[in-house]
Amino acid sequence: MKYSKKIAILLFVAGCFLSAKAQNFKATDPIAVNQKIKKGVLPNGMTYYIYPTEVNKNTASYYIIQNVGSILENDQQKGLAHFLEHMAFNGTKNFEGKGILNTLQKQGAVFGKNINAYTSTDETVYNLDNIPSKDGGVVDTCLLVLHDWSNFLSLTNEEIDAERGVITEEWRTRQNARARIYNQLASSYYNNSLYTDRMPIGDMDIVKNFKYQVLKDFYKDWYRPDLQAIAIVGDINADEIEAKIKKLFADIPTPVNPKKRFEIAIPEKTEPTFKLALDKEISASSISFMIRHETEKATNTYAELEKTTQRNIAFSILNNRLAELAQKQECPFKGAQIGYQNYTRLNDIWILSVSPKPGKQAEAFVMAMNEWVRAYKFGFSKGEIERAATETISSYENYLDKLNEISHKQVIGMVKEDYLKHEVLADPVAEFEMTKSILKNINTKMLQEQISKLYTQKNRVVTVTGVDGEENLMQEKAFDIIQKAENDASLQPYVDTFEGKTLLGNLKINPGKIVSEKKETAIDATTFVLSNGVKVHYKFADKNKKQVNLEAESKGGISLYKFDDIPSAYRSTSLAMMSGIGELSNVDLEKVLKGKIANSSVTINSLKEEVSGSANVKDIETMMELVHLRFVQPRFDAQMYALLKQRLQNSLKNRENDINAKMQDSLSNIVYGKNNPKIRPLNQKYIDDLSFDKMKSIYLDRFADVSNFEFYIVGDVTPEVLKPLLEKYIASIKGIKRNEKFKVDVPEWTSKKIDRDVFIKMETPKSAVNIAFMKDYAYSQKNRILNSFLGDILTLRYTESLREKEGGTYGAQVKGSLVKDPITKGGIQITFDCDADKVEHLLPIVYQEIDKIKKGEIAAEDIEKTRKSYLKSREDSKNFNSYSMSLISNYFEEGYNMNDPKNFEDIVNSITSKEIQEFANSLLDKADSMEIVFKPLK
Repeated sequence: MKYSKKIAILLFVAGCFLSAKAQNFKATDPIAVNQKIKKGVLPNGMTYYIYPTEVNKNTASYYIIQNVGSILENDQQKGLAHFLEHMAFNGTKNFEGKGILNTLQKQGAVFGKNINAYTSTDETVYNLDNIPSKDGGVVDTCLLVLHDWSNFLSLTNEEIDAERGVITEEWRTRQNARARIYNQLASSYYNNSLYTDRMPIGDMDIVKNFKYQVLKDFYKDWYRPDLQAIAIVGDINADEIEAKIKKLFADIPTPVNPKKRFEIAIPEKTEPTFKLALDKEISASSISFMIRHETEKATNTYAELEKTTQRNIAFSILNNRLAELAQKQECPFKGAQIGYQNYTRLNDIWILSVSPKPGKQAEAFVMAMNEWVRAYKFGFSKGEIERAATETISSYENYLDKLNEISHKQVIGMVKEDYLKHEVLADPVAEFEMTKSILKNINTKMLQEQISKLYTQKNRVVTVTGVDGEENLMQEKAFDIIQKAENDASLQPYVDTFEGKTLLGNLKINPGKIVSEKKETAIDATTFVLSNGVKVHYKFADKNKKQVNLEAESKGGISLYKFDDIPSAYRSTSLAMMSGIGELSNVDLEKVLKGKIANSSVTINSLKEEVSGSANVKDIETMMELVHLRFVQPRFDAQMYALLKQRLQNSLKNRENDINAKMQDSLSNIVYGKNNPKIRPLNQKYIDDLSFDKMKSIYLDRFADVSNFEFYIVGDVTPEVLKPLLEKYIASIKGIKRNEKFKVDVPEWTSKKIDRDVFIKMETPKSAVNIAFMKDYAYSQKNRILNSFLGDILTLRYTESLREKEGGTYGAQVKGSLVKDPITKGGIQITFDCDADKVEHLLPIVYQEIDKIKKGEIAAEDIEKTRKSYLKSREDSKNFNSYSMSLISNYFEEGYNMNDPKNFEDIVNSITSKEIQEFANSLLDKADSMEIVFKPLK
């Protein structure tokens, strides 16, 4: 629905203290349509959307939205909507075999990143993201791909058979404990409707054995223009694109006597449903209480916006209350959320989700239910609504300031809502005016009435994901908790204890001075030296309008502390962030910051301590205040320390049945040794070694010397605005002018060559392969890029061999990296999941592909695809302020200029097959190696 729902930042609209200038609207007034989006329908029924934007210069994204999903399958087709999605990349009328991928990869596109698709129960969407748009031939190619995806898939028998294994491995990769739990609960969620038996991944017996014609029939029945929309978003000429669409897509025939595109409503149910689901690999419980409703048809009017606004206000405030409770040690849940959302095409749900602490399922459900009942019975305080109003207006204004920066994916999200759910593509300025009118008269009674309407007696479903060994919440107890909460006469209204606090409180600041300025003409930046010794490197950047980012770092980090203190060192900043800042608890801090678009955080990692911040320009002073307080008035709350330890204890318990955690722990023990003093896994000793006093003292030590930090500030802020803020908030922090470095103490592998099979009990048998090569290696820009080339070329090779040819894995992930600190090391890591019965067949292929590269058998096409990808990614990155931050940090910290072609473009363009071969041999010969394969324990 409406713009506010689509742009994500405006989900929770609230307020009542607005300007009297707000307009008056009638309930039937329509929400104005966004005129920037060109929309039309071709004679054959296909819908098209065109949205010109320069948010990513010289690129465009191309989507085809199919109003087709797994819900349309018959019993012999389960999984074929998703199968068909895969086949769209395996041959079309104008692109044989892997022609689509090969063609677009030559333009720098990456499969999985720029070229992808997804299938759900009700839709299938294909995308080509951020493809170069200034070459007319490339634009025509992308439109031709959409054209072929619409009606011209080849669906050859050979390609169908080749894809069966890939999809089976995708199922295997995704068939984890949560997926198995979902399968147990689906009949309750959907009241045994067709949705229960139409999960997109499908039935693997059908996937492996269906007859070719069955897939072709599904394609013929449902892939047709009256169920399709295409969307082109980017740096394009809308009129030219429209003309091309009308010409190119005209040959797609109008369907004759097409099957009706049906929609399924979940049947009504008077009696409540309860279901407990268990799985041996589930280690954390969860509770869900939902009430199904018929979907409210979009009217796209003021009245609908008013209703949604009132609901979102209430739910946002209620979720703030639940989040406050979760910050108390005695709270029985880790988190709880409540809301109202779309569920299927014809059904919405009111839903309360609770994540209990171990052994606290009933207590957690009681507390969450009480908060819900408290809200709809007693409503919300004036202060809560005021803060929500301030936050909402700020969010709207920030969004309107950045209308030209809406991402391609945000636009596509709006387009999908319009096409699939008939929700208007709203004009955000006009909607803001309507919202102000709504907020002018809002009150708690309205909010209570709106959310109470959603809490009905019919269609109630309670599901519990239980844990073996816990006292799991059962049906009788769950229904009793609901009934008692609804009838609890002892419940009292929420008390809002927050009173007019400010960020700085009574803190007095004595400003320092900027003692020197130096222009860095090579990168158009300025370095300010402050009176306390701090260096601030600044660069103006307005690719992201009215946005400012700050980063600061100092060397040292965890490396400076002994073994027993490592847990306290790692968690010290977590404690400080949980505790709030200055005179404010974290709860009060969040309230003070309502309506401000500003934040700051601190971290300590193995080699550095870091401060970061970001803000809208109008709130830059708030960001600077936060940064100042991180140094001069951090807060350490003993209750938050107890909560932190409790959370870690809960996490440790949750790892007991977590198969991924077991694998990670086994991997670490094999590679580094079980009791390596330089490795601190999360175990009981880790928690026991935590100390409140040590955490506090380590934090104060790491952030004691601001002069040892280098600051980087990038954004849409002028020196005239920034300099006084630097003098007041950064130069005023006392520095002790120590000169620290990190210590070099790197954990070694247990052996130069590690080769282990690890057998582990699994509910869904599979093998998980982990292969790595590591070696001390000279660091340079060219070596770093060569290492990345090696990893990405191997990714292309494994996609072709392991995935496409063998059907052995859904995908192999390869990462090539060369790091500088604490010592220079290079290497590659290869991971993938596969059928346990095929792993011994697939492993030699992994090494064969490496050996081919070492022998110089490298496809020129693979090099060009990788080269184009790197050059394209670099150009795309220049559209955002983050590039300028990388530019100045690399210039001052690493000593090279990203803008100088010799440091990237010239290297990428010059790389040859011979250089990659020589690098591979140099890096991998005599490198430390590991092959650790997890296999199912039979």
